[in-house]
Amino acid sequence: MKRPVIYLASAAMLLSPLAAHSADVAEKAPPPPPLPVFSWTGFYIGPNVGGAWTNNRFTDTLFLTNFNNNNHGVFIGGGQIGGNYQIGQFVIGGEWDFDSAANNNNSAGVVIPGVGNIVVTNNNRWITTVAARLGWAIDHWLVYGKAGGGWVGNNDLTLTNLTTGVSFTCGSARALFTSFISCGNNNTVGWLVGAGFEYAFTNNWTVKFEYDYLGLGSRNLFIPATAPLLAGDTFTSNTRNLQMVKVGVNYLFNWGAPVAARY
Repeated sequence: MKRPVIYLASAAMLLSPLAAHSADVAEKAPPPPPLPVFSWTGFYIGPNVGGAWTNNRFTDTLFLTNFNNNNHGVFIGGGQIGGNYQIGQFVIGGEWDFDSAANNNNSAGVVIPGVGNIVVTNNNRWITTVAARLGWAIDHWLVYGKAGGGWVGNNDLTLTNLTTGVSFTCGSARALFTSFISCGNNNTVGWLVGAGFEYAFTNNWTVKFEYDYLGLGSRNLFIPATAPLLAGDTFTSNTRNLQMVKVGVNYLFNWGAPVAARY
C-alpha cells in the first residue's frame, strides 16, 4: 500500500515544475496585435458616374441673334486619382479626374429672315479637372471642398441652314490641315470649385458624392468671307459654365494613422 503512495508523490513532484513553467509561459505570451486604426492618409483611385449641365449660348454680330446652346443634362462617366494627408482632423490633398460626356449640345434653330432656319451645334466630348482638396474628417466621414482648374474637349462649331441644307464646320487651329474652315480660338479652359462628402465603409474602400462648377472662358469664332453660310459673321459665347454631380467609389491605399490623427 505504501508503494503506490510513493509513486504518486514522485509523479506530483515531477509534474509540479512543468505546470509552473506552463503557467509562466502563458503569462509571458505576447498580447495580440492591435486592430488597424483608420486614416485618410494615402493615395486612392476609382471610377465615377454622374450628370452634367452646360451654359454655352452663342450670339452673332450680323443679326444680333442668340443661339441658345444650353444643355439640359447628359450622362458622364470616368474616374479619379488622388492623394490625402491627414493632420489631426484636417485632411489636405489633390485630385485629378477625367470624364467622357454623352453630349448633344445643339440649338433649337433660329429663323433669320432672308437667310433661313439656322442651327448651331457644339458638343462637349470630355471633361478633365485638377484640383486641391481640403477637408474635415469625423472618423470614417470626410467633408471637403476643392478648387483648381479644368478643361473641356469641344467638337468644333457646326452651322446648318435647315432651309437650304447648307452646312459647314468651323474648326480651330487644326482646320489649317483639314477640310474644316478655321474660325479662331477654341478656349475650353476654366476655373473649378466644388464640394462633397466621402464615407469609408472599410479601411480601404470609400464612396463619395460631389458637386463641381467649372467656369469657362469666353469663345470668339470668326466666320471667314469664303464660308458658304453667314460669311463675315462673328459668334461670341460669354459666361460659359459647366456643372457636374458625381457619385464615385475609391480604393484607398491606407498608410495607417499618424499619432496626431488618432482621436
